[in-house]
Amino acid sequence: MEEYVIIVAGGRGVRMGSDVPKQFMLLSGRPLLFHTIEAFYRCKPDIRTVLVLPDGQRNHWRSLCSRYGFTVPHLVVSGGETRFHSVRCGLEFIEREVGGRAEALSGVFVGVHDGVRPLVDGGTITSVYERARLKNGAYPAVPITDSVRRFTDDAEGGSVTVDRTKYFLVQTPQVFRADILMEAYRQGYMPKFTDDVSVVESTGVCKPVMVEGSRRNIKVTDRFDLVIAGALMNMDLE
Repeated sequence: MEEYVIIVAGGRGVRMGSDVPKQFMLLSGRPLLFHTIEAFYRCKPDIRTVLVLPDGQRNHWRSLCSRYGFTVPHLVVSGGETRFHSVRCGLEFIEREVGGRAEALSGVFVGVHDGVRPLVDGGTITSVYERARLKNGAYPAVPITDSVRRFTDDAEGGSVTVDRTKYFLVQTPQVFRADILMEAYRQGYMPKFTDDVSVVESTGVCKPVMVEGSRRNIKVTDRFDLVIAGALMNMDLE
């Protein structure tokens, strides 16, 4: 079965307080996005990597690859106005490459991964793809360890404790059979689509299953996250 990963990297660095998009910021001396792409290549050397970037960032990406000698195979596609539209752009590219035939697409599995999750490990990648092949869709998640409260609707703005054992933090990659994922992304965008699982579940065609994620698989959204990611990566080197 053929495997793809769509790596979505459309950040602008606003929460970083920087003019440099967060996916291009340095992590252990190299652009963060290099580490993300390499994680999939190390685990699955034959995987087809489709990197989705804003059109205005493609030239900068090429210059970074040249400057740092980055040669891991990947294809670059221009994204859309939201993550939803960027994933759709990646899927349209894959559909054209595979040929669009239903029988061909049913043998292809596509993962979607956040470009700013550079510490995803091979065990997580392998388990999500394996589970998706059995159930047509799978995603990693980790249990919540902090206490959780929910705001109530009373006039005083109160809150109540909720049972944290019933809640999980969802991660990526989220992997699906290609034809199922492509059909789900043909519908119109809605604000409730916060990830690929929510898009697929809205169709009722597939019920993706949850697999154990990793607490290391953090999403780098601000400078604090970048420091944590650097510390975790340096621990691996010692």
